[in-house]
Amino acid sequence: MTADPPAEGREASPWNLPNALTVFRIILVPVFAWMLLAHPDQPGWRIATTLVFALAIGTDWIDGYLARKYKIVTSFGKLADPIADKALTGMAFIGLSIIGELWWWVTIVILVREWGITVMRFVMLRYGVMAAGRGGKIKTVVQAAALIIALLPLPGWALPISWTVMGAALVLTVITGIDYVLEARRLRAAGKPAE
Repeated sequence: MTADPPAEGREASPWNLPNALTVFRIILVPVFAWMLLAHPDQPGWRIATTLVFALAIGTDWIDGYLARKYKIVTSFGKLADPIADKALTGMAFIGLSIIGELWWWVTIVILVREWGITVMRFVMLRYGVMAAGRGGKIKTVVQAAALIIALLPLPGWALPISWTVMGAALVLTVITGIDYVLEARRLRAAGKPAE
């Protein structure tokens, strides 16, 4: 069952499947956090924890796909979707650092970039929309892959693979963050704030 796309200039109802998936993702964050922090050394729990994280991160792709396909754009979705994403990945990075499996400096660098750019994009709405670029989308995929690998109870010989993918995620996170800052400067220099 699909609703007709909203008329031009009219916002869709907030009661829709993409927004429901976003809320579901937010609800999964504390569930995921408890599973990871309460059972960090039990392989069965770690596999279950990884599956919950993968399910949650998968809802981000699905709700984005549905919102684009059926042109379902709401103020709630614009605000809640990035918050849900950052809460989920942020909890994963923080959780891995709490249990001693990821250096805190890596978590701090990534979170400062993620939340800083999110806030900056909201501020820059006065000048124009800063859409997610190709680099940002690749960064998101590599971060998700790095976290899924890091959450799994890997044998010792596989740890260098996890570190390599996490390193790639860190580098992409920093580089794309710099790109967003440069784009914000160009937007601000190009014109006056939107009325």
